[in-house]
Amino acid sequence: MFGKSKTRVKLGWPHAGHDKHLCYLVNMRCHEQDLESYKVLVRDASFVCEHCGRVAADKAHLCQAAKL
Repeated sequence: MFGKSKTRVKLGWPHAGHDKHLCYLVNMRCHEQDLESYKVLVRDASFVCEHCGRVAADKAHLCQAAKL
């Protein structure tokens, strides 16, 4: 059944630097392994991701950052 699909799945990262974004880090459960480092990224948040709703102090840690 999967082989007959007309849509193709694009493999790879959604965009450059995605491995530094909170959505990726949470998906990989990095916050469970090192909560203190995760707290540093979200403490005093100034930006929100328009895609997933996560917040961060630096817009570089979000996919679609918007100023709070």
